[in-house]
Amino acid sequence: MSNPVFFATPGALDEQVPGSRFVLQGAEARHAVTVKRITVGESVDIADGAGKRLTGTVAAVGHAELTVECSVLETEERPDLRLVLVQALAKGDRDELAAETATELGIDAIIPWQSERSIVRWKGERAAKAHAKWQSVVTAAAKQARRAWIPEVRAAVDGSGLQAAVSAADLAIILHEDAVRPLRRVLESWRDGDGGTPVSVPREILLIVGPEGGISPREVTRLCGAGAVTALLGHHVLRSSTAGPAATVLASDILGRW
Repeated sequence: MSNPVFFATPGALDEQVPGSRFVLQGAEARHAVTVKRITVGESVDIADGAGKRLTGTVAAVGHAELTVECSVLETEERPDLRLVLVQALAKGDRDELAAETATELGIDAIIPWQSERSIVRWKGERAAKAHAKWQSVVTAAAKQARRAWIPEVRAAVDGSGLQAAVSAADLAIILHEDAVRPLRRVLESWRDGDGGTPVSVPREILLIVGPEGGISPREVTRLCGAGAVTALLGHHVLRSSTAGPAATVLASDILGRW
């Protein structure tokens, strides 16, 4: 069974070497001690959420403190090809569920999208709280999945903001039930074309998912005008909470990330 993972702040592991001791403090340490019931002698992983992972043995336990003796320190590089989920805001926490599941399945970043048909609205103080909640959900999912990297929840975008993101992406795919080409074919075509050429900078593929009411025809037209393509995910129309994770799995397989 794999070790449980607890997160330290980025940079906290920079000075660690095999044989050194790292002291985890605060909320993560309390969670380890009081919820997970971690005890002296157990093996755990401490990750900094930015690629570094320390594997070691618990040497001491306090009320809100966990001391781990480092046995292995590894750095996991970020993938050169990154998958970004553009998730339209949806009611009933379906958007958060999508972010959570996609994180467990390997998504690299998430963009909340205020689409025309989104019932939920992020405004003012609510927007800041909602963004923080999404990041918290994603962090917890990354911990569950034993990930060394915590996906970034980027700033929410409206229609014009998404058009700009589409223009900047290497490939932007709108998951749409009226599309003609299957998602598999779109990804394989990109992979076997310029997408398979080595480059010196990271590439990003956007997977765009609409709300419960779907993406409006006007939005599809504008996004395609910015460079996006439409793709059919499968024979059935999936919920907004399911489409992104399903696309993440298929893309990870086809593009050789798994």
